[in-house]
Amino acid sequence: MDLAFSGLATRSEVSPARWRKPFLIWLDGIEAGWSIPLLLSGFVAVWLLYLAIAYLGGDLHPDVLETWTLGRSMEWGYSKHPPLMGWVARAWTTVFPLANWSFYLMALTNSAVALWAVDLITRRFARGDKRMVVLLLLMLLPTYHFHAQRFNANAVLLAAWPIATYCFLRSFETRELKWAVAAGATAALAMLGKYYSAFLIVSFLFAAICHPQRRAYFGSPAPWVSILVGFAVLLPHLHWLATTGAKPFAYALERHAGKDFGPSLIEAMLFLLGVALVLAMPTVTWVVIAGNRLKKFSQDFRAMNSGLLLLFFVSVGTIVFPAVTSIGLGSDMPPIWALQGLFLFAILIVCGASYRIERFYSVNLAVLVIGIAVLCAGMAAPLHALYRNFHPLNEGRNFYQQSALELTRLWHIHSDAALTAVGGDEGLAFAMAFYSPDHPVYDERLVHPYAEKLPRQVAFARGWAALCYESDAHCVAAMASTAARASRFVRTEFVVGSMLLGQPGATQRFTALIVPPSREDIAPPQSPGLVEDFSAIRRSRPQSD
Repeated sequence: MDLAFSGLATRSEVSPARWRKPFLIWLDGIEAGWSIPLLLSGFVAVWLLYLAIAYLGGDLHPDVLETWTLGRSMEWGYSKHPPLMGWVARAWTTVFPLANWSFYLMALTNSAVALWAVDLITRRFARGDKRMVVLLLLMLLPTYHFHAQRFNANAVLLAAWPIATYCFLRSFETRELKWAVAAGATAALAMLGKYYSAFLIVSFLFAAICHPQRRAYFGSPAPWVSILVGFAVLLPHLHWLATTGAKPFAYALERHAGKDFGPSLIEAMLFLLGVALVLAMPTVTWVVIAGNRLKKFSQDFRAMNSGLLLLFFVSVGTIVFPAVTSIGLGSDMPPIWALQGLFLFAILIVCGASYRIERFYSVNLAVLVIGIAVLCAGMAAPLHALYRNFHPLNEGRNFYQQSALELTRLWHIHSDAALTAVGGDEGLAFAMAFYSPDHPVYDERLVHPYAEKLPRQVAFARGWAALCYESDAHCVAAMASTAARASRFVRTEFVVGSMLLGQPGATQRFTALIVPPSREDIAPPQSPGLVEDFSAIRRSRPQSD
């Protein structure tokens, strides 16, 4: 088979087929500076189309809604996460509207910036087709579209890690002050994205220690400047942690730690296996491209460029240290947490190869990647939208916008004031904050199960509303108990249904609790402390932003 491909590659170099010529022109423009931007622009456009169609009957993932909710308040930290993802969402929405398509675009722009940063690293070691091949191999991963669209503390690292890696590489190579400052600042920025980035920083240290040029690096001011700058950037966040009880750490330990040795060992093994499986498709593709030249792997590894050797040590650290930590701390370590660092392996494999990549393989890889993207946008996305119209997404995303609008309508039956605070089911509370025209504040104290711990003396003079799935008896009971503390409240149930291009789909029943503002003149309740409202059945077409 390898001989057959080699023969085809040779003939294609001499006399390429007519359909290949536009791709050859495109590849010729890599060093001219326009091919890579064109690729990234096309990537964003096609996958934006995919998301817009695939989720025509659904709304944003709760993680994305949480990110926006956090960003409404510019803080140095939040109860569950460091602040970077909220900052990004806040900056984005100062320019773009609060709409589904806007956040799809934000997520894909983040991916495009990540891939651009990867190319910055790649061009340190390769020119021409190899730069394109690295990006195309990474586009075969689910990382930069399916994973990225759930913009959260993991996705924000897609761009932060390669940018920090590039600055560290330049600092190690040049030991110049400007790159030392950049390395420290970008490493700290990655930490402000997610504390998992500690593995990247430790990997930088590990790589610097293992590298043959370690004496020159540690003998220069560069590493010490990076450390000082990193701490300076992190100082406000560290102060926030010290004054607020380090809530994100407490949340992480409560949520992910506490496993025994056996389960944590299995967790570490599954982490390594998961990473290997994610890399399977690009790996198989590279094996086809390299063919018999894979025999040169050991020779190429021994002759590895000094910068690539540094990246090799970094890549080892980003995989080994999380697995070891999982065993040592008895913690969860899902493979999804490692996705933002897999770009290192694509750079090492492609740039470490001593042989050139024939245009035959470059064009075929481009056709494969573009073909998958077009197929997903043109066929998979409509099928996904049709399927999810009858089989709702697990998070209840099919009903977020309709339920938010309906609860807002019910609120204004009982109050002329804007709805200011929401609770109940966490995902629904995030959705209410985003999709309600009043954009109420997500109040964690009113969210189940936190509401059960709310002191009885706490009052909400401006009123609040909570929304639960009717089948979630615990949420309904907790919120009804909380609402009963008020002098009057409204409990109601309603049903909303999904609809796709005029085709009715699944339905969902909700229970809502409404506590009107205490100072308003509201009609007396029908029974002590309780007003039973009508059951509203509302089926509306989801807006396709």
